[in-house]
Amino acid sequence: MKQKIKLVVFDMAGTTIDEDNVVYKTILATIQAKGFNVNLPKVLTYCAGKEKQQAIKDLMVAMNFDHDDTLIEELFNDFKIRLSIAYDNLKVKSFIGVEDLFSELKNKSIKVALNTGYDSSTASKLLKNLKWTEGVEYDTLVTADDVINGRPHPDMILKAMDKTGVISATNVAKIGDSIVDIQEGQAADCLYSIGVTTGAQNREQLASANPTHIFDELKELLSFI
Repeated sequence: MKQKIKLVVFDMAGTTIDEDNVVYKTILATIQAKGFNVNLPKVLTYCAGKEKQQAIKDLMVAMNFDHDDTLIEELFNDFKIRLSIAYDNLKVKSFIGVEDLFSELKNKSIKVALNTGYDSSTASKLLKNLKWTEGVEYDTLVTADDVINGRPHPDMILKAMDKTGVISATNVAKIGDSIVDIQEGQAADCLYSIGVTTGAQNREQLASANPTHIFDELKELLSFI
C-alpha cells in the first residue's frame, strides 16, 4: 500500500523562490573581495543548501585557503551586509506554478513547510517580498536559526514535523535544489528525498546523492502524491 504524504518540506531559494542564485553570487563576491581566487561553480558545489556561515567555512576548507575562526566570522558578517543590499535591489519572485502547487497540496490536506539555510531575518525578508503569509501560502517556516544542526542533519525537517503534527517521516517528502537538501531528507528517513534542477546544482550533481527522484519542475511532485 502506498504511503500517504502528509507533509512536504520545501527548500526556499532555488527551489520555490527564483532569486538568480544571488546568495551564492554574494558569497563569491565576499570571498573575492578578500583576495581569494574562486569562481561561482566552486561556490555552488561547496556551499549550496547549507547554513551560510558553515558554507563559507566549507568553501575555505575545500579550496585550501588559509583561514581561522576570526576570518570566517569577518567574512560571514561582510556577506550578510552584502546580501541585505543585494536583496534590497532584487525583484524576488517564485518559480512559475509554485503557489498553485501549494494550493493543490493544501486541497489534499497536505501540509507545506519551508526550510532554509538562511537565518530567520533573511528568510522573513524573502517571504515579505513575495507577500507569502504563514497559514496562507505555507503552514510553517524553519530556518537555520531554529535548530542546532543545519543540513545535512535532519533537525530542520524534524522541527517542521513537530510544528505540523506529523509523527512519521514515512509521511514526509523533502525537495530541494542541492545535494545537502537530499541528504537532509535521507537523514530524516523521509519517504521521498527529491532533487530539483531549478537552482544551485545540476542533474548530475543531484544524482550523486541518490535521491528518490529528480524533477525539472516542482509540479512533477503531484504525480507522486
